[in-house]
Amino acid sequence: MRALLLAVLALVMLAGCSGSARFEPAQLAKADIDRVADAHRREVSAGLRLLAEKLYRRNPREWKKGGQPSAEAALARIFDNSPPWLLAELGGKRGTEAVLLSLREDYRGDRVAAFITGLGGMLHDAFNGRNEFFVIDDLDPQRLYNSARNLEIAAWKLANARDTAGELLLLSNEMNPVQNLSFEREFGKMIGNVDLLSRVVADKTNRTIVKAIQSMATAVFLPILAVPGLR
Repeated sequence: MRALLLAVLALVMLAGCSGSARFEPAQLAKADIDRVADAHRREVSAGLRLLAEKLYRRNPREWKKGGQPSAEAALARIFDNSPPWLLAELGGKRGTEAVLLSLREDYRGDRVAAFITGLGGMLHDAFNGRNEFFVIDDLDPQRLYNSARNLEIAAWKLANARDTAGELLLLSNEMNPVQNLSFEREFGKMIGNVDLLSRVVADKTNRTIVKAIQSMATAVFLPILAVPGLR
């Protein structure tokens, strides 16, 4: 016990001498894998918000359809009340079901809100409903892997979903007059973060990831167990 107290005191003193970050007692309960998970979770969350901002800039009609006074208000509605990543107008649909709804031609609501809320709910479940991780938490590498594949499928559907007249339901990447692949890059960053974390967790826990190979044109979303209490 004495050795433990001395170790804790040393950590407190070191943290107090550092001007780069404030010491948080909760950090004592974190293993390296937990800090890695925290970092990847933050990156994915930031990427999702940036994706929403970009979609609203390219599709301003969507936040107007949602009855919001501005894109900023629409973003706040999505992110400030999440989790549990539910919107009343989605009729109880959540996760990938909400993503599919957002890209149906007959959907009349805010497509960006439905699309981003769906992705947010799917990722929330993949991360066990947590934004911060500690030693006792046990991430499932298969769920993380599945969520990365679902992000790939969602990106493809976003770039290709059209109405019967051939018009894109949501504008994202564009090739003319100037090539703009910023949406593709943001999806790529999120997919890379989740994929890397799934491999790290699999190595740590000696678990095997069952990999799926699908054609994007016919791909279906992979299952991710919902966090209890959200349905």
